[in-house]
Amino acid sequence: MKVAFIGLGTMGYPMAGHLCRAGFSLSIFNRSTEKAKRWSAEFGIAASESIAEAVCNATVVAVCLGADEDVRQVLCAKDGVFESLATNGVVIDHSTTSAALARDMAVVAQTYGHHFIDAPVSGGQAGAEKGSLTVMAGGDIGAFTAVEPVLAAYATRYQHLGPSGSGQLAKMVNQICIAGLLQGLAEGLHFGEQAGLDMPAVIDAIGGGAAQSWQMDNRANTMLAKEFDFGFAVDLMRKDLAYVLEEARQRQLNLPVTALVDQFYAQVQNLGGGRSDTSSLLLALQNSMSNRHAGKTPNE
Repeated sequence: MKVAFIGLGTMGYPMAGHLCRAGFSLSIFNRSTEKAKRWSAEFGIAASESIAEAVCNATVVAVCLGADEDVRQVLCAKDGVFESLATNGVVIDHSTTSAALARDMAVVAQTYGHHFIDAPVSGGQAGAEKGSLTVMAGGDIGAFTAVEPVLAAYATRYQHLGPSGSGQLAKMVNQICIAGLLQGLAEGLHFGEQAGLDMPAVIDAIGGGAAQSWQMDNRANTMLAKEFDFGFAVDLMRKDLAYVLEEARQRQLNLPVTALVDQFYAQVQNLGGGRSDTSSLLLALQNSMSNRHAGKTPNE
């Protein structure tokens, strides 16, 4: 199975590395040549100079990009993935996009004689580096089954969830749950600190009970230490939540907590924290407290 991997960002860089270590016949391409050169130096495989070169001999192409427009450009452009891939190829999109984009790309892929799997991932930078990601997939079940060996190189859980778009919808569920949970954790920590509690001791006490979560286990103490450099950035979360809220609007669904947390993330961005990780919701609460003490309004 010959695999091409396109997109060597925070997630794609280690994912492609796992494919290399697993022994796949691999080609790689990144629009930023600097990252491609660094990856090539580390793994010993020369980067392709174009998308067409990377995918022309591949049977499977995995892409890990930023947003809808990035995916559409890489897949649909002249000499892009769809045009350059041999007939009956499988494209695995690990980007987080709108479900509408995933459904559109599945239709376009068919016109070229290809299969398209929308397969966003969860697990963050640490999961990508450890090869322990979770993959949520939508699309043709036969194509999904065929590429399971590829997914197994960097994921410990990968599940087919339905027709095209189902993977992206599942990722939206994931982001909704994370956003609400992180806001609750941030508020709990903020409350405890303002009440004068020994918060590491509190976390130790409640961490084995009903309040326990992955976020509490892995982020509570770093949040207390004001450390917010653990991978998935606020800018990316807001991009993802925009997809969530638009999908909810189209379905006439009310997601009040998600919409509110999205605005809290906007406050973090306004404080210059766009590249801070998603646990930095605590910063908005602390800034609001500081403004009240200074007699400022929330928007000042």
